[in-house]
Formats: sequence, C-alpha cells, structure tokens
Amino acid sequence: MAFRGFILRAPVLHVEGMALFPFILVRSGKTNKILLNHEQIHLRQQLELGILPFYIFYLAEYFIRLALYRNHAKAYLNISFEREAYRHQHNLLYLKERKWFAFLKYL
Repeated sequence: MAFRGFILRAPVLHVEGMALFPFILVRSGKTNKILLNHEQIHLRQQLELGILPFYIFYLAEYFIRLALYRNHAKAYLNISFEREAYRHQHNLLYLKERKWFAFLKYL
C-alpha cells in the first residue's frame, strides 16, 4: 500500500490544500477524494525528487512560467507538477499505475 500522507487542518491556508511531505494541509475540515488525490500526487513527486529539490524545481519553474505568461494563475497551472496533478486528480487509481517521474511528460 502506498503512502497517503497525514492530513492536518490548517485554516490559515489561502488555498484548499497543500502537500508538504509528509503532510497534506487542508483549509477546511471537509476534504474530498479529488483534493486528496491531487495532493497525494504531489507527495509522490516530492518522494521522487526529494523534498527540498522538489520545492526548488517547483519555484524555479513557477518563476520561469511567470516570466513567460506574466500571469500568476497561468504560470501556476502550467507548472509540470500541477499539470500532472490536475490532469489525473479525478483518477483515484492513478497513483497505483503511475510511472516514476511521470511529471517530466508535462514539462
């Protein structure tokens, strides 16, 4: 069985959820399977790269995309990690079939 993370309620978040290995932080007490699956995909990405390299890569890609698009939302949605997570968040079996470093397809 794959690691699913520890869920912590964090009402001060400005987003619905955030993966910060080994935790999934959620703003409200109610979570849905789609949100959890999205964040669990991020946990897997963090395990593959290592936590610190993941965040360095994530921020570097965000700033590159921000320079390209000059729009926060567009830059965020085009980060490879986010593209993979959003693309597969509705597939609750995705993590069972996912190949290692699958986010590279979304660069």
